[in-house]
Amino acid sequence: MIEYLWNGLQAFWADYAAGFDPIRDTIDIAIVAFGIYWLLLLIRGTRAVQILVGLMLLAGASLASRAFELGTLQWILDNFLSSAVLIIIVLFQADIRRALARVGRGVFPAVSRREESQILEEVVRAAQSLAELGAGALIVLERETRLDDLVEAGVAVDAAVTKDLLNAIFMPSSPLHDGAVVIQAGRIAWAGCVLPLTLREGLPDGLGTRHRAAIGITEESDAVVVVVSEETSTISVVFGGELIRDLDGPRLRELLREILSGGAARPESAAEELEATDEEGAAGARSAGRA
Repeated sequence: MIEYLWNGLQAFWADYAAGFDPIRDTIDIAIVAFGIYWLLLLIRGTRAVQILVGLMLLAGASLASRAFELGTLQWILDNFLSSAVLIIIVLFQADIRRALARVGRGVFPAVSRREESQILEEVVRAAQSLAELGAGALIVLERETRLDDLVEAGVAVDAAVTKDLLNAIFMPSSPLHDGAVVIQAGRIAWAGCVLPLTLREGLPDGLGTRHRAAIGITEESDAVVVVVSEETSTISVVFGGELIRDLDGPRLRELLREILSGGAARPESAAEELEATDEEGAAGARSAGRA
């Protein structure tokens, strides 16, 4: 095994030294390193990391089978890994779409900061109102990953995001109340949509179909989902496949702004930021009380 690796390293060094150019190769290595670092940041905290680790383990097993001359295992792995490019495209299609969207972000801006703030305010007000009325809701905010391939579209709406319209859609008397609303490019694009359900085990007790659908769509995309529970009238936010529960209006507004502004790359950081803000608010209230 050691001899096999040593011979491979010597062959690589011989080929590299033969055509070595300090300036050109330094630039080449720097670009590749930056690309790998950017991709790792892109998939951090997603299921793609686990898939990538699995592919790396298979590649390592292939090298080991070749070094120890395990013919059958080597034949199986070589045939499997020969289609590695196709496998990567299929497994990482959501992440590839998100990467391409991120590359083009800023060239075709969808909505301005002011419009985004107005949309979030309408969503927060609608969530509060629906929670008070005991009505369930599932509101999906599309970000960089297009949801067209992940969502079974219901009814095309193409309307401005307003509290009254969201309330009307999710009222129990509405034929669209059981589905999800998808907000794209600052407008309500679809209502009554069916989302993919998560297959994850070990979720907290009491989560219904709405919550499982919210987790499912955020496992496959970078969307942010606001969920209002019909049973408990609690408000939750889901992104990155993780659920942040029991939010009131101000905390929901702050969390959505933090996520959509890019300040929270992962659900854990958003939750920690929210807890820190709550602790600061509580400390301020105690100080004011002592004063």
